[in-house]
Amino acid sequence: MNLISNGESKALEALFNRHYKSLCQFCVVYTKDYEAAEEIIADLFIKIWDGRLGEPILNVKAYLFAAARNLSLNHLQKKKAPVTSIEELPETHLFQDLNTPFRILSGRESSTEILRLIDRLPDRQREILLMSRIDQMDKQKIAAVLAISVRTVETTLYQSLRELRRMLNDSPNVNLGH
Repeated sequence: MNLISNGESKALEALFNRHYKSLCQFCVVYTKDYEAAEEIIADLFIKIWDGRLGEPILNVKAYLFAAARNLSLNHLQKKKAPVTSIEELPETHLFQDLNTPFRILSGRESSTEILRLIDRLPDRQREILLMSRIDQMDKQKIAAVLAISVRTVETTLYQSLRELRRMLNDSPNVNLGH
């Protein structure tokens, strides 16, 4: 961030390359539109560049995810589209890499069914589960991004995993290998 503050465009490019894909995937959870997510993240990096002379950013990753979340929610407000379903997420973007957490999670299960079940979780549980398992953010970072306590993150993550396991066991469409 010091290099960016000093006008080093290569530093911004390196930051962009490091976080662009995961930020886009994070935004898709809210927008359900990969193109909109790409625009939101591009705008975020433009704002970082434009604001480089302002307040220094101390925790870059937490800042990026918090800003991406806020920009996604702003985008939805403009569209008046509620965040209620991740069922229609484009699998081509979520599962591009062979080793994404979703690919590992859905080893024997149908990814569509997993997404459908995750979609049934309460909003906060779904959000924390996706941040933890897809974006592989630790509990402290999730707490910082969402402005909640680490204990709340732990409790919510536990509840979401317990509920997802229950739904997986009850779902006739998922083969758990039993």
